[in-house]
Amino acid sequence: MTQDPQQNQLNIEISEEVAEGTYANLAIITHSHAEFVIDFVNVMPGTPKSKVKSRVIFTPQHAKRFMKAMIDNIEKFEAMQGIIKDLDEMQIPVNFGGPPAQA
Repeated sequence: MTQDPQQNQLNIEISEEVAEGTYANLAIITHSHAEFVIDFVNVMPGTPKSKVKSRVIFTPQHAKRFMKAMIDNIEKFEAMQGIIKDLDEMQIPVNFGGPPAQA
């Protein structure tokens, strides 16, 4: 007995707001025995306070699948675009090239 391929198809929809995306340049990852929590933050230079822009909660199994998918996608990206330099290698100044913050 063969299954109809359309029977296993998943229809995923995305709202306009979510499709716009949210920029983040920091991810804070915490975990418990039952879940991994990733808080995505947009840290602006010279600003002492930042807000979490998005939070994603994974089961440990989905966190591992996500990690493997990220590794696979980064390898494919680097094969086409070249090696991504780590921020530590780039030595970006803390002020990101803007004027120093003043109180």
